[in-house]
Amino acid sequence: MTLSSRTPFPRSGREWPDLLSDMRARTERDADPLEGQTAIFFFLSDPETYQVGKRAYMEFFSENALGAARAYPGIGQMEREVCDYGLELFHAPPEARGIFTTGGTESIFVAVRAAREAFRAKNGVGRETQLNIVMPVTGHPAFDKSAIVMDLEVRRAPLTSDLRVDVSVMRELIDDNTMMLVGSAPCFPHGVIDPLTELSDLAVERDVWLHTDACVGGWVAPFFERIGRGTPTFDFRLPGVRSISADLHKFGFTPKPASTLYFRSGEDVERTTFRLGYWPSGVYTTATFSGTRPGAAVAAAWAVLNHLGIEGYERAARNQAEMVDRYVSGLSAIEGLIFHARPDVTILNFGAEDLDIYSVADGMRARGWVPGLTTTPRGMHTMLSMQHEPARERYLSDLRDCFGTVREAQSKSASTATY
Repeated sequence: MTLSSRTPFPRSGREWPDLLSDMRARTERDADPLEGQTAIFFFLSDPETYQVGKRAYMEFFSENALGAARAYPGIGQMEREVCDYGLELFHAPPEARGIFTTGGTESIFVAVRAAREAFRAKNGVGRETQLNIVMPVTGHPAFDKSAIVMDLEVRRAPLTSDLRVDVSVMRELIDDNTMMLVGSAPCFPHGVIDPLTELSDLAVERDVWLHTDACVGGWVAPFFERIGRGTPTFDFRLPGVRSISADLHKFGFTPKPASTLYFRSGEDVERTTFRLGYWPSGVYTTATFSGTRPGAAVAAAWAVLNHLGIEGYERAARNQAEMVDRYVSGLSAIEGLIFHARPDVTILNFGAEDLDIYSVADGMRARGWVPGLTTTPRGMHTMLSMQHEPARERYLSDLRDCFGTVREAQSKSASTATY
């Protein structure tokens, strides 16, 4: 970028109507999240819940959750209650504790730091010893980001044919400096839950911290289980699970940024708490990496959770499960489409037997959809929530057409190549 290409700071102010008009013009080509065109990024239960979250957020948009202890005790109370709800949901023991973070990456970062500190304390080692994390190849890059910051090694294990991690390989990757094992519930690329019961047994056997990354499924899989939709166990009922990350702003349907992190023991929260007292303003303490955090996100999460309650989340789970089944049925009817994995919750990942699935995705993009993609195996990917239900028939129709168009183009290309 050159100096002349920079946008100059405006010299005079503008009124709200002019600003609003400008913002709407700038974003008129952006995907409308409520129209179901985006495969990821937005999560809807129902319009009423959406409005509850939005109103609660705007009610407290100025508050800083960093000041909950001194200035905003009401925000602090709501934060504690949100974490308590999650502790109950994940069958946490009495000594467990939870914290509210700004997203899955921060939840994972804090969990990794706690595991590192626990390992160092137990083994009497310091910075001179490089520690490692053993995890599936499908584990979230937030673990790698954490490892880069903390100078850790990440060892990734391959998958079995059902796209779940190969626990036998994870076992082989463990050594004396392994500080954490990771399993996903579910993994983002393929939507399947790793064999966490086996990983729990391995963690207990080798005395290694096991983290369940339930950032995607944490606030939906338990309700799938409650309505009789079988999902593999991933929470504190497994004795090897020491921490769980679970994003509220995904299938908790709360405004962003909002995630939660839970520890089997309150001691582990203490391990990761920043308590710094050597600057002129006195002691500075946070259990999260972030300092300032939006109190609005806390209040909105509390409002949405209380608006829906257990019955509301069970109702949402039924609606989502039925929608997933309808999508799976419709996709299965498309000639040449294959599922890479059957969804454990709401993520779909599919490809094509004899077509270039990326060309199909290009065709969908040209029709206004925002498809998700996977590279291994090559496929399309979507995280279904209820804004996708009204768009289902149009999506399936467009996808069927795009499959046909790509098939025809490949057939013509093959025919031309024979001459």
